[in-house]
Amino acid sequence: MAENRWLKRFLQTPIEKHDSAPWANIEKTKPVSNVAIPSEEEVNNAKQWVDMNQK
Repeated sequence: MAENRWLKRFLQTPIEKHDSAPWANIEKTKPVSNVAIPSEEEVNNAKQWVDMNQK
């Protein structure tokens, strides 16, 4: 029973933080598909992060 409580609590906590993701600050959405379009600044920030963290 204790294992089930731990599993339930563990599954409720988010694994990843998406606060700094480029789609976190949505500038607009496409009308038909409802796809989020990030601002140009967010796209540049995401590209810089990827370029710095390449292996």
